[in-house]
Amino acid sequence: MLTLRDFDVVGRTYRNINRYRQILTIIFKYGFGNIIEALKIDQYLEIGLKMISKDKPPWLEPLTQSQRIRLLFEELGPTFIKFGQILSTRPDLIPLEYIFELEKLQDNVPEFSFSDVKKNLTKAFSDKESPFVFMEEKPFASASIGQVHLAKLKTGERVAVKIQRPDIRKHIIVDLEIMNHLATLMERHIEDLSFFRPVKIVEEFAETLEKELDYTLEASNMERVARQFVFDSTIHIPRVYLDITTETVLTMEYIQGIKISETDTLDEHGMDRKLLTQRGADLILKQVFEYGFFHADLHPGNLFVLPDNVLGPVDFGMMGFMDRRAREVFIDLIASVVTENSSATCHYLLELTEYDDEPDMRFLERDISTFIAQYLTKALKHINVGRLLQDLLKITARHKLRLYPDTFLMMKSFAAVEGVAQKLDPDFDMVEYAAPFIKKKKIERISLSRITADLSSLSLESLQLLREIPRDSIAIIRQARKGKFVLGFDIQKLEKILGAYQRENHKRSVSLIISSLIIASSLLFSLKASPQIFGLSLFGLVAIACAVVLWLWLFVKPGK
Repeated sequence: MLTLRDFDVVGRTYRNINRYRQILTIIFKYGFGNIIEALKIDQYLEIGLKMISKDKPPWLEPLTQSQRIRLLFEELGPTFIKFGQILSTRPDLIPLEYIFELEKLQDNVPEFSFSDVKKNLTKAFSDKESPFVFMEEKPFASASIGQVHLAKLKTGERVAVKIQRPDIRKHIIVDLEIMNHLATLMERHIEDLSFFRPVKIVEEFAETLEKELDYTLEASNMERVARQFVFDSTIHIPRVYLDITTETVLTMEYIQGIKISETDTLDEHGMDRKLLTQRGADLILKQVFEYGFFHADLHPGNLFVLPDNVLGPVDFGMMGFMDRRAREVFIDLIASVVTENSSATCHYLLELTEYDDEPDMRFLERDISTFIAQYLTKALKHINVGRLLQDLLKITARHKLRLYPDTFLMMKSFAAVEGVAQKLDPDFDMVEYAAPFIKKKKIERISLSRITADLSSLSLESLQLLREIPRDSIAIIRQARKGKFVLGFDIQKLEKILGAYQRENHKRSVSLIISSLIIASSLLFSLKASPQIFGLSLFGLVAIACAVVLWLWLFVKPGK
């Protein structure tokens, strides 16, 4: 585990002090010395802040603050590069302009030597003989945490082997401790920054990084996606060799294809650009709306084209997840935009975001109406999905709404695929292509099998609620008798709380009615009560029809 030591422990080692000075020097170099001086570091550490160079290069002047932060992260090395890349997926944490800039972060880190590669392999497979009979010394891909080498197994198969940088975990822990120290000082001394809870951000980053440092999790992601497309011959997910994969070494099938961005090479090999564009769109549509588990880093470097126009995505370290409810809400959001229902759009947008205070619905609906009018006056083929999502993000930022991270990752994935599509086939219309798929998903929600399953689930939940009411009531009475029953609420948020309570109470009441109708219809069917139609009780059919109508009204109508 990547554990952060106590605040007072940081800096006690010579290694930490040296790295701390290096980080502070680079921070001053990029013009953020005022922040460092406000932290009063000398009160906590004998770091010699006065000895640190505070000179700023002249080329820094024309750069924006977000550009300087990007360059700062790149110079600080792997931990900070990864930190910036993760921040670029979190519109709930940082402003939009910083997100767009941090998306440009490059892994400009040197390759590590082949002797270090061999040491890492020996350490990873210490209890068994090396499975590789040959490995190319020069990596064909490298990033902040590891690099990838072509190798050959004893069975003759060619594989791609991703190997972590030597001692990367130790270096990351040192950087994380320093980041945590700086974040703690920010919360103590800079009120404007304490609002963003920097310590919490560093802790979340440590958790995310822990997952990225475990290659067995990436292997698990690959296997899960492979199961999604096991019967789809148009998508090929590299095979994972689990028996020779560890936390620090990932062994997978070597994909020998053409990068999807190399359009001239694709043409030379007779690839069908239009077909590839459609398959790329299918890839993200199926992953998001059918499975809810999707590749969250589908940039051109991670998409290869194999013979017969087969797509081969790689690098499954960053994945997104959306549960069924979130997927359905997003589909409803799209449908409400298309039907110009700004009120419903606001409702669904709020379901996909979190916020501290209820936004002013009048102003939010006005902005949404302007947004809808701006895009619906255009022909579908002239709508740029990436631009549309950027404008939607600006609205959420203006009203202090924070998109859930996975929702944002999903939007970014669609924008990335559309960007690839525009290069392959400039006439491709992502919105028009996705419309039948989205319509199909909306229809599936009112299919008999789906309604039956949902009603069954609803009945079980309602019965569970009925079982819990007496027990919860007794618990409340006991607390009241002991004088320990306390009812607390925020007066300013009373209206919001009451509204939410009334909606939930309304849903529960209707749910109980639906459950009663289902139970009644089941009894009428089993007793074969008269009158009958097609061999079924007429009253039973009426009861089940009423249950279906109530279910549709309860879950389809926004705001209820």
